[in-house]
Amino acid sequence: MNFIYNGSELNQKTILGHPSGLYVLFFTEMWERFSYYGMRAILVLFLISSFDNGGWGWERSEALGLYGLYTGLVYITPIFGGLIADLFLGYRKAVIIGALIMTLGHAAMALEIFNNFFLYTGLAFLIIGNGFFKPNISSIVGQLYKTEGQDKDAGYTIFYMGINSGAFLGILLCGYIGENVGWHYGFGLAGIFMLLGMLQFLYVQQIFGTIGVFSKKNIEDKSSDYLSKNKNSISSKIISDRLIVIVIFSFCVIFFWWAFEQAGGSMTIFASDYTDRILTGNGALIFKIFNSLITIVPMIILSYIIYLLSLNTFSAYKLSSLFLIFSFLIIWLIIIWMLYREFNLPSTEVPASWFGMLNSFYIITFAPLVSKIWQSKYNISGPYKFGYGLILLAIGFAVLSFGSIGIPLGAKTASVSMIFLIIAYYFHTMGELFISPVGLSYVSKLAPKNLVGLMFGVWFVANFIANMAAGFTGSFIDPIVEVYGMSFFFLIFTIIPITVGLIMIIANNKIVKMMHGVK
Repeated sequence: MNFIYNGSELNQKTILGHPSGLYVLFFTEMWERFSYYGMRAILVLFLISSFDNGGWGWERSEALGLYGLYTGLVYITPIFGGLIADLFLGYRKAVIIGALIMTLGHAAMALEIFNNFFLYTGLAFLIIGNGFFKPNISSIVGQLYKTEGQDKDAGYTIFYMGINSGAFLGILLCGYIGENVGWHYGFGLAGIFMLLGMLQFLYVQQIFGTIGVFSKKNIEDKSSDYLSKNKNSISSKIISDRLIVIVIFSFCVIFFWWAFEQAGGSMTIFASDYTDRILTGNGALIFKIFNSLITIVPMIILSYIIYLLSLNTFSAYKLSSLFLIFSFLIIWLIIIWMLYREFNLPSTEVPASWFGMLNSFYIITFAPLVSKIWQSKYNISGPYKFGYGLILLAIGFAVLSFGSIGIPLGAKTASVSMIFLIIAYYFHTMGELFISPVGLSYVSKLAPKNLVGLMFGVWFVANFIANMAAGFTGSFIDPIVEVYGMSFFFLIFTIIPITVGLIMIIANNKIVKMMHGVK
């Protein structure tokens, strides 16, 4: 057989034009992101909630400070996890170890009701586990494809749908259960699906062939092959230029994620305290119908993908398929219970965490379209994608700035229409689609093969800086609102991304030249 993709013979059976292994990784990453975003959606809300409501009663600045520290450290450990996988473990083993550690972390957080120690321990486990998991599953995706062109960009965009499918379901369900049933139940639910995701991945290893398997011989062969095959065609200058481009892209995403990650911090507070979330009568009914549709339709799409994957893999990997199917049956049951409960309430209070779900919903909706564009003649260069992505993000914050004009200086509460958050999340999402999955693809294509894991770690270091900065900036929301107003606070996140985006557009030709033919 003439193999189109790397991996086993079974991996050559495609689903929607991509190898079956991509969708195995799709669902593995989906459950990890379910746990991460599900927990993250309620962390700040839990911390600032009063003792009577089961929270810790922290000040906003304290909660946002811890949030920024956690989300920052989550992105610094991948550089070590990527390096350890490159040199000792291999990508697949690192993914399994990371998933197990994160499962223990979520279990610990579910026990916060007994002692505060468990929450801090859980966060530490999540930080460490993510370091092993995050860079290495992305590395496996890159190795599925034999070519370095548009198919890989499209593959990473599909993979990114898995990330956001998990975020969508995690925020929806963990957020709802955390706010309406109990915070520790929301934390615990995140851990259950992390465990199921690990088991699904564990029992389907052979589909990847030798991809992600470590051996000293493979490392030596990989390095020598890369150098021997490219010593004439690829000079050290080309390699150096491409690594510089990775650094430029990484520096660029600092500003993107610095602003974007306000979603889990200051924007969550804005949704909780400054947004009119109480709906009655026809408004409540319309929301219930809308919420049902945006919940059920993606679930139908995901269930269909599971069906297609099972057609290819069930006979060979029954346990993996059964764990995946069982996971979705549980999700369907929880969703049916949630929607039934909501339809029987006379009025509706939209959970503050619900708005974060919009980001994932938009990605699930628009990622296939964007993926097709990247595969068409309308595909634009990497620097243009980064520049336009930053500008789209800024437009979203401009909408929030406009919507906040009427909030008085120093106000602790307000009743701003939900429409501003809904529109803002749309522009933020479109900006994300122009940057995040494309960035993962470019790291994979530009980095030397023997340094892919390490360079993914470098990419995530940029995310570490961004998240730390996001938490630090967000912690000043109260003093900024007190003196300058909420509109000015969001204007900060409008001006800076636009500026960086325009610089990337202006520098396009120079950066493209340094990529030396990588598209």
